[in-house]
Amino acid sequence: MLDAQKNRGIFQPYLGNSNVRWGAFDFRDLAVMRFEQHEEERYGLLDGDLVVCEGGEPGRCAIWQGEVPNIKIQKALHRIRVKDGLDNYFLYYWFLHAGKTGELEPYFTGTTIKHLTGKALAELQIPLPPIGRQRGLAKVLRSLDDKIDLNQRINQTLEAIAQVIFKSWFVDFGPVKAKIAAIGQGQDPLRAAIRAISGKTDAELDQMPREHYDQLAIAAELFPDKMEDSELGEIPVGWEVKALARVTAYLNRGISPRYLESGGVLVLNQKCIRDFRVDVTKGRRHDPAQRKIDGRELQLGDVLVNSTGVGTLGRVAQVLQLDEKAIVDSHVTVIRAGQDLSAPYLGQYIKWKQPEIEAMGEGSTGQTELSRSKLAEHLILKPPKNILNEFDRLICPINEGTSSKEREAAQLAELRDALLPKLLSGELAITEQDNEA
Repeated sequence: MLDAQKNRGIFQPYLGNSNVRWGAFDFRDLAVMRFEQHEEERYGLLDGDLVVCEGGEPGRCAIWQGEVPNIKIQKALHRIRVKDGLDNYFLYYWFLHAGKTGELEPYFTGTTIKHLTGKALAELQIPLPPIGRQRGLAKVLRSLDDKIDLNQRINQTLEAIAQVIFKSWFVDFGPVKAKIAAIGQGQDPLRAAIRAISGKTDAELDQMPREHYDQLAIAAELFPDKMEDSELGEIPVGWEVKALARVTAYLNRGISPRYLESGGVLVLNQKCIRDFRVDVTKGRRHDPAQRKIDGRELQLGDVLVNSTGVGTLGRVAQVLQLDEKAIVDSHVTVIRAGQDLSAPYLGQYIKWKQPEIEAMGEGSTGQTELSRSKLAEHLILKPPKNILNEFDRLICPINEGTSSKEREAAQLAELRDALLPKLLSGELAITEQDNEA
């Protein structure tokens, strides 16, 4: 446990429950404390160790692969280091299956807050097929997970590109300031703005195909060459600052659903919103016969904001694909761009402002809430429509690519989850040698 009075040893990072996801680690908000040399064996991790959550979502786990040097684990985590005859990836996939099917639940302690204690963990009964079959099973499933991971990394790159463009245009005002600087130095302001938009040197611009250069010039021409004061500080002349409620077509929380075990309408909740993504697998089902949903159906481009809770409040995500009718519950606010904004711009703007939105929550440490009225009053920069159109021309293909990769990853995960019980049960038999063939 974190001990504020512990003043011996060297500061080193450690994993908490929230850092462990299924099959991966989240290194944001990684905490540190002092550790001494003799504590290395007790709290340290080696490559291949399986790290298992005791609480939160008991049994959730991932295999450590040395991503962060000198990492340690918190009291709320278990470390499993396998012996010969047990493949660590086979064990991970067994946990994944057991977590999905409820096979772990008889081992949990507690009523409202469940835990998988060390004692219970040691008593788990697991199948133990021959090591070759374990490795063959793991190799098949890992090939699918590797592709899912690749898609996620591609999407992270695409999202980073979108944020770089957004920041350059609408936070740093790069094209505008480049024009201002060029005018002050007696240079060509349009050429300076083209350099700012493209990130290229004059020599590189001279080598560019004419049609590409002309497209950059059209975009650069749209930006003004002056700044003026506003409620948000200095902004490009002619741009406006508006309250969010004045430039949105819809800004409301969802309903209190009447849940069904199956069928009905998909309801997205706080768990569905993470890392600027919408995870529909954590949604539930609502009975529309019990409470009507007219006018509350989500649309492509809607931005979702978690509006209650500790640790989840302020998380945002944008709806980039809709495979079926869906709504949100009362803990989530939906923001939809009006005619004076565009959905791609609104999504990137809210993502950029997420830290500010998180800080807008009110209430006790046990229950914070982000009111609709506070969101409605939040100020947003409104660029001219022609600049938004140009921004959309660049961002829409990125969003479409992200959506495509997410859909493919979901299909791969569905295939993995379908294969997993069949491989574990032996219905589909495979060995390491079979897999290599």
